[in-house]
Amino acid sequence: MKGRMRIGDLTERAGVTPRTVRYYESIGLIPPGEREGAGQHYYTDETVERLRKIDQLKKLGLTLEEIRDVIDLYFTDSSGVQPKQKVLAILRQHLAETDEKIGGLQQFRTELQAHIERFERWLEEREQERR
Repeated sequence: MKGRMRIGDLTERAGVTPRTVRYYESIGLIPPGEREGAGQHYYTDETVERLRKIDQLKKLGLTLEEIRDVIDLYFTDSSGVQPKQKVLAILRQHLAETDEKIGGLQQFRTELQAHIERFERWLEEREQERR
């Protein structure tokens, strides 16, 4: 039947491992494969699309939890507006968190530089006293 594939074909088409497929099933990122006969799981073309979308969202920096919150929107909102709005909000939050971390690191760097200068002055004074 067209569009139905076993896990090997799925992983080849989507560029993931069987372990990844099973893990994503277990955390609800992709629906479980349809069981048939002797326990074989079959997947659809939509699963390939979902796995590719998950990869794209990971490359944007979204966590799997964040992806779980947005992935279904890509397959239910044909306009694409809702998922993009949600991803945009997540990316803005990541930017704000990054800016906060950068501010903290800049402050830490300033403090380190001050400590280094203080130690260098102290050592220089001791060197001058020995002469």
